[in-house]
Amino acid sequence: MKKFELGITTFAEVMPNTKTGEVITYDERIRQVVEEITLADTVGLDYFGIGEHHRKDYAASAPHMILAAAAPLTKHIKLGSAVTVLSSEDPVRVYQNFATLNALSSGRAEIMAGRGSFIESFPLFGHSLRDYESLFTEKLDLLLNIRDNEKVTFKGTHRASIDQLGVYPRTENLTVSVAVGGTPESVIRAAKRGLPLFLAIIGGSPRMFKGLVDLYKKTYLASGYDEKDMFISVHSHGYIGEDFDDAFETYYPSMEQAMNTIGKERGWSRYTKASYEAANSMEGALYVGDPEYVAKKILHLRKVLGINRFALHVPVGYLDHDKVLKTIEFLGIKVRPIIEEAIKKESN
Repeated sequence: MKKFELGITTFAEVMPNTKTGEVITYDERIRQVVEEITLADTVGLDYFGIGEHHRKDYAASAPHMILAAAAPLTKHIKLGSAVTVLSSEDPVRVYQNFATLNALSSGRAEIMAGRGSFIESFPLFGHSLRDYESLFTEKLDLLLNIRDNEKVTFKGTHRASIDQLGVYPRTENLTVSVAVGGTPESVIRAAKRGLPLFLAIIGGSPRMFKGLVDLYKKTYLASGYDEKDMFISVHSHGYIGEDFDDAFETYYPSMEQAMNTIGKERGWSRYTKASYEAANSMEGALYVGDPEYVAKKILHLRKVLGINRFALHVPVGYLDHDKVLKTIEFLGIKVRPIIEEAIKKESN
């Protein structure tokens, strides 16, 4: 049985303090993330992922740089992008950046390739949204070509051709996974290439994703890959406090701020306390509460979807840095033992 992994994801959020209106500097937020990674390693978490964004309210436009800063400060934790917006990136540079990170971290680097949930990078780097689908497919295949071959030959639509050129530095065992928001086509793309799947479940009921997980498993095996190499992750928003009621009340302003900021751009209905409460029920996609409740929800998710890793995304809007650190600490030293004990009993 594979070890069940726990981790953290962040976008290095930079949003106004909901009480004072003050905004942290990008410099300080980036340094905070390095501290968060270091703590996650210290408390025994398995993974830390940073999402690439190119907008005012997030500081991490270059996740590999932040992860590289944390690499010599950590010993065991896997360091990944969450996600690398591959559609608007050059796969050659992505490979080189993460091969370098893999060297600095002694083989702990992961690339989570995705199309991204925001579109700012497309005009910023000169790409058209008309090519949203074809850009990702072509660049994913080139990235895998580079990963698997020292000398690369490539001819595509969206990038200059490559004729038997080497891409360096080379590295061994660089993990490339595919981030999926909820489309069958994306699941099939990952499965047919034998890549790990990373599901972003940030709304609705996680149970609704069972069909996609089953589709991935079926396609993965039908494509000739070994079941023992299959790996499925989920990330969802959350926050852990000592007391359930206190955690619930503390985290609501953060969720309300972030969801209404993004919702205003996308035409969503207003996020309310009722929305928040429903999302935090056992069948919802929010993981907020004391360690026992959060552990129970993660175990429920593992049973429903059959996943190998759960990553808690914190923060989502503004949240005091000490509270982010406390959540990371609780996930490692309080939630993990509950989950490990339950899995041990299950296997006996």
